[in-house]
Amino acid sequence: MAQVNPIQAQKFLSGVNYPASKDEIVQTAEQQGADDDILSVLRQIPDRQYDGPNAVSHEISEAQ
Repeated sequence: MAQVNPIQAQKFLSGVNYPASKDEIVQTAEQQGADDDILSVLRQIPDRQYDGPNAVSHEISEAQ
């Protein structure tokens, strides 16, 4: 699996209304056209509520 830059992944999360669930984050990324590498990493983050983009970026870093 390719390494995903958390900052690049944020480009596909611009429509997320935080707090947001993992499912909402993945769904938004899909709708924004995220590639398979980004979607794969987002599907690996813990299933919880995220209070903002920094929390998502942290989990993306941890998931790789």
